[in-house]
Amino acid sequence: MEEGFEEFEVNEEGKPYNIRHRAFYFSRDVIEFVKKSSYEKVFYSIYDQLVRSATSVGANLAEGKAGSTRKDWKNYFLIALKSANETKYWLCLIRDTMDQTDKKKIIELITEADEISNIIASIIVKAG
Repeated sequence: MEEGFEEFEVNEEGKPYNIRHRAFYFSRDVIEFVKKSSYEKVFYSIYDQLVRSATSVGANLAEGKAGSTRKDWKNYFLIALKSANETKYWLCLIRDTMDQTDKKKIIELITEADEISNIIASIIVKAG
């Protein structure tokens, strides 16, 4: 398991307070969802993009934390925000074009992606 992700404080919904931890678990959930999905060749690139954008969120938050300047930090957080929004796009596209998809899980993932993007946006705004 990723270093520093073994123990974490959670809110009343059982979600990590730390946005980096939350993004890590979101990425893991998306990967598990894709692993369990069966889809036709036409959907391959959509699922590939979904995994790329979802994992990009946490990766950019981690890079931002390690940024050497405030400008670096902000740029990485902005990229993470864009990736979270892109992830919502791919999830909605899957939800609306595939009949054999676990709709309940897709809605959960869309909700989590939306919450993560709102948190990241809030952090950026508050940081100025």
